[in-house]
Amino acid sequence: MNPLAARIHSALPQTQCTRCGYEDCAAYAQAVADGQAQINQCPPGGAEGIARLSLVTGRPALPLNPENGAEGPRAVAVIDEAWCIGCTLCMPVCPTDAIVGSNKMMHTVLEPDCTGCELCVAVCPVDCISLENVTGERTGWQAWSREQAGRALERYEVHRFRKPVEAPAEPEEAPVDEAARKRAVIEAALARSRAKRSG
Repeated sequence: MNPLAARIHSALPQTQCTRCGYEDCAAYAQAVADGQAQINQCPPGGAEGIARLSLVTGRPALPLNPENGAEGPRAVAVIDEAWCIGCTLCMPVCPTDAIVGSNKMMHTVLEPDCTGCELCVAVCPVDCISLENVTGERTGWQAWSREQAGRALERYEVHRFRKPVEAPAEPEEAPVDEAARKRAVIEAALARSRAKRSG
């Protein structure tokens, strides 16, 4: 990462939410430094975040790009433990390893480590994960601190180090039917539950 990209990266909230269109905050920072991305693509940073990036880059401040989302209060993920089937699909996508649990057991979220990135919500096959506003009307950097950003980055770096490298898909491999995959996970969980009850 070049010096400009490093300064841009340090001005980002480190939620690793991917709403900017890049895989993480570091990739977005590099894209901004390279002139491939605008400074108004980070909803968690909001207007204050854009002002910070404007100071770092010397570019004029712009309104937040609505295609990347809207500035809002910080939320944390909450798992409805009564509905959780223990599929573990949420765990690898959490950028800060804030979800704990094990296969076929209920999971829970460590609130202080959750960045509110929302990535776990989309992968839950039983829709048992919701987002809860924890900052009231405070948004952007008013709802997040430099200390929280630093901790989130530390946890993300550990997560990336531990994350297994995925093998590239074979070219002839058919696209995955996401709805069918979710149905299969749910059906397998229900079958295990029925088998336990029937003893």
